[in-house]
Parts: sequence; structure tokens; C-alpha cells
Amino acid sequence: MVRHTKWLRRWSLVATGAAVALSLAACGSDSSDDSSSGGGGGSKTLVVENSFDLTTADPGQVYEITGGMIAHAMYEPLLGFDGGDLSTPVPVIAKSYELSEDGKTLTLPLRDDVTFSDGTKLTSADVVFSFNRVKNLKGNPSFLLDGVTPSAPDENTVVLTSDKANPGLPYILSNPALGIENSKVVKEHGGTDAADADTTDKAGEWLNANSAGSGPYVLKSFSTTSEVSLEANGDYWGDAPTYSKVVVRNVTADVQKLDVQKGQAQLVLDLAPAQAEGLPSSVEVHSDPTSNTFFLFSNDNPAISETTSNQDFQDALRYGLDYDSLVELAGEGSVRSPGIIPTLFVGALDPSDALATDVDKAKASLAASGYDGEKVELEYPSDLTKNGVSFGTVAQRIQAQLKEIGIDVELVPSPIATSLPNYRDGKEQLGLWLWGADYPDPSDYLAFLPGQTVGLRAGWAAGADPALEALGEQAATTVDNDARGQLYQQIQQQMNVEGPFMPLFQTAQVAVTTSSLSGFEYNPVWTVDFASLK
Repeated sequence: MVRHTKWLRRWSLVATGAAVALSLAACGSDSSDDSSSGGGGGSKTLVVENSFDLTTADPGQVYEITGGMIAHAMYEPLLGFDGGDLSTPVPVIAKSYELSEDGKTLTLPLRDDVTFSDGTKLTSADVVFSFNRVKNLKGNPSFLLDGVTPSAPDENTVVLTSDKANPGLPYILSNPALGIENSKVVKEHGGTDAADADTTDKAGEWLNANSAGSGPYVLKSFSTTSEVSLEANGDYWGDAPTYSKVVVRNVTADVQKLDVQKGQAQLVLDLAPAQAEGLPSSVEVHSDPTSNTFFLFSNDNPAISETTSNQDFQDALRYGLDYDSLVELAGEGSVRSPGIIPTLFVGALDPSDALATDVDKAKASLAASGYDGEKVELEYPSDLTKNGVSFGTVAQRIQAQLKEIGIDVELVPSPIATSLPNYRDGKEQLGLWLWGADYPDPSDYLAFLPGQTVGLRAGWAAGADPALEALGEQAATTVDNDARGQLYQQIQQQMNVEGPFMPLFQTAQVAVTTSSLSGFEYNPVWTVDFASLK
């Protein structure tokens, strides 16, 4: 058995520290809205502004960024993370967790003091119901539990059995879609975890107007287009949050910038790095790397392009790009991607492993490839920006850099409705895209290997690199965290030498807070924990 119980002690220490901080904050409170009410530790309102990508408040269906942030406030997971540290899951509702040596059985004893917002005790039956409901609704997050069967040997124990070794499961459990629902309440309002839940579950509408979780907040009002309002859970089993009410508004980035300077919002989340420049000292700018990795690929399928599938041509790209210049373009807080796995995750490469620009080497490789100056198409989505970074701007700089070593790149922008199918069908000669992690574990990046989802999009067929593929299979089934971290590093080091992918940079999440707000810490899984703000 691989035991992970030491983090229970760590979580307890964190909770104690939070309680002390809360007491101090209450003494110096500068309430922004004394008229609000709720069961929290005061009568303060927190106003957060975000550009909504919101579709539902049903935790069994939620998968977008805004929805995940809101669900995280109402529904608690078995395991989470300590602030923005994604290196090790820590217990939340679970007291500890233990993964079997074969990686197939995860055992989680539960805390016995957790209650839902209606006062009902949370038990293992609620966990089994919640997980089966997520699976059987067949919504966007259902894949998180593919091959996983939950069971409850007793009221305070949950066992998750996987069809195959699943060492990434403790990391997956932090996803807001896997927050635990009050099964009795959800059933009363038409919810079901039956195999046909995708057609028979009727709780979604009710969950878009109410909540049934154990988190520090409950839902008061919900709109996918304008505003979501949360109120402190008066019966919360943990420490009461500082803010008794949270209002999340759907506002464009330009308006967010004005509002935070005027004090009309205490936290705004969508400014681009360039927009955050020159803000007055009355606000604080937080800039943290995300798990969104921009990458360039050179299609490895000769049927798509004899040129881009040539190994020497790929080496010319690899060494001809000016990576530092691209990171600079992405803005303050963005970081270089030494490998395809983000720097925040287990298995990330050391910065010293990053590809280095070597123009002479690039030109020599290009000469060896037999390239004779023909145009090579670079496709990308023309209507998509991520964290303020435009694909078009990045593509133009890549075009200019490659021109310096002698490659004639033709830019082929198109709306994402057109470019995405072309990319997914593996038809692009050169492609500029990004990968945002589905969950914070390196196993999510096995998709880049030959024969896998993203590998095939780059024309990298199964059997193209048997040694690398075997390494991937070994990493997927290795349980020990240190050992699998080393395996994922080996995979990326090898990909940096011979793969069709060139990792470029991770974008930055820029958040701006007023001086009255403290405790902000960005987490790529749920963005921000409202209850930790002071």
C-alpha cells in the first residue's frame, strides 16, 4: 500500500492557521456591504468579476472555468490541494487516502464531522451517489471517472476501484465536478445515479437555483449571462468564511479594469498581461502561470506533407524558434515550457531541459532536410485568445522567426469552428494550438504520444516510436510518485529530441485585487477559493 496520511496533519495545520487569520481579519474588518446577511463570519460582500463561460451550477455537469469556480464554493471534494500547490493532493472530506500497490484500489476514510448545508451528515453513500451520477449523466466531466467503480464498505469509508492502474486518480478527485452532493436532497428533486441518468435525471433545473453541498457557500441566485450570488452556509462544518455574500458578475475585461480601480469589484480575473500594466498602486496585480501550454507541431504524416514530416525539417523548427521572444510576447507572468507538461505538475522538466535556440544548428538541419523554399502552411484559430494571448500574434512572430532561418511560412488563420475540425482530423501541416489540463496530473499528457489523441492530430501514428510508447505505458501504470515523475521527465526529454511538438510557453492568469482584499491564491483547478479570501 502507498499511504498518504501525513497530509492530514498538514491540512489540520492549514485549518488552524486560517482560523487565526480570520480572527485577526474580523478585528480590522472594513465591510463593503453591511446590509448583506448570511451565516458566515461577518456581514461583508465580495464582488468578483469574470467573463463567464457558464452553463450550469449542477456539479454533475459542470466543467467550464467559471462553473468550476462557483461549484468549488458549494461542493467539497474528497481531496484537494493546499493553495496553488498542485504537487500533492491533500485530504478535504477524506481523512487520508491509500493507493494499493497495483494502483487499482484507492481507499479513503471520511471525516465524521462533515455536514451538508441542511445539517445532514455526509456519508460514504453520498459519495457513491455523487460519483455514479457524474458517470451516468454522461456529461462533460463523466470521463474523469472512466473505469472507476465507487463503493462504500461502511458509512465512513469509500473505495474506488479502477479497471487498470490509475495513479492519477487522487489528483482527479480535486475537480469541482467531483464535489459531493447531498444524495437525499438531490433525489427528492429528481436526481438519480442510475445507469440511465442521462435521460431520467431531472435535478439539473433545481440545482441551477439551489445547492445541496457541504461547502462554505450556498447558491442564492444563478444566471449564465449576468450574475451568480452565493451566501455563506450558516451551518458550515468548517471555519466560517470572512465574506458572508459573494457576487460573481459577468463583465468584459475592459470594464473589469475600470471597476477594480474604482473599488466596485474587489477581484477581477480576466485582464490580459498588457492590460494590467500601469495600474495604480491602489490595486495589486497577481500574475501566475496557468496549466495552458501553447505548442507548435510539424505534421509527422508524409501524406499531409513530405516537408513537415521530415525529421531534419522538424529539427530546423525546433532550434530555429526564439522561445524567449515568444514568452515575452505572452506577457508578464507567462513562463517558458521546458516540456509539454506544465511546470506546476509532477513530472515537469527542469528549465535547464528546455529547447535552446541555435540558429546555426537550425540552418544546418534545414539544409540536410532538402527543403527548397516551398511555402509551408501554419494554421491556427483566428478568433481565439487565451489569457489575453492572441494566436494570430504568436503565429506572426513564429513566421518572422522561421523566415530568418530560411523557411517560408504561409499563415492560414480561420475561425475555430473551421480550424478545430481540421486540427482534430490531423490535416494541418504546421499547427499552433494549446492544451489546457483536464486535471493536474501528467497522465493527462500521454495524449501527445504516438497513436494517442493529440499525437494523431500531429500525424504521429502508433508505432512511430516504440521505445517512447513503451515508456508511456510504464508511466501510466507506475504508482510511486517519484518514480513516475522521473518517467514523465524521460518522456519529455525524448520528445524534445525527436517529437513533432515544440512546447512554447504557459500563459499567465492575471488577477487584480483591491488593497482591502488579501489571501488571494490562484489555483488552476478551481481558479479561486472564495472562502480563503480575507
